[in-house]
Amino acid sequence: GGVRVDELAERYGTPLFVYDEDHLRARCREAVEAFGPGVAYASKAFTCRAMANLAHREGMSVDVATGGELHVALQAGVPARNITLHGNNKSREELYDAMWAGVGRVVVDSFDEIDRIRKLVNQGMRAPKVMVRVTPGIEVHTFDEVQTGQEDSKFGFGWHSGAAAEAVARGRAEGFHLVGLHVHIGR
Repeated sequence: GGVRVDELAERYGTPLFVYDEDHLRARCREAVEAFGPGVAYASKAFTCRAMANLAHREGMSVDVATGGELHVALQAGVPARNITLHGNNKSREELYDAMWAGVGRVVVDSFDEIDRIRKLVNQGMRAPKVMVRVTPGIEVHTFDEVQTGQEDSKFGFGWHSGAAAEAVARGRAEGFHLVGLHVHIGR
């Protein structure tokens, strides 16, 4: 943004996080233009109220992976309908908070999670819109630790094993509003 980092460090001290707001806004606009409204900012990349609000104001939805990220997005003024709760091993409390707030979508990635959502619905919560996280059997050439799309991934439901089809069937049987599949290959 044309500001010298050494001058910022002298003025504010270190450590110091510096972001170029114009650059961030331009990247958000590019994403919305390329993928359409509803493209999501992954708050796990960097989350604070200002960033969540900026992404929202530039037409993006916000993808949260924890209850803390959900809280930040809601406090930033992001409408719950524009938030997707994503992330593995979501607790009952995180699911409850998201469903109570009325998040737009929940990405499910385990049968245990389907069971937790079912119990909440049986206790009177409104059934959420759900996306099923699928592991498509794609291996990318990167570090093993960040791969998530290969067949033996611990995240999501295997496509080739039939687990994804079973998850969709269970979700439908539970009355969830299935709105799509979610695929991440980890790169």
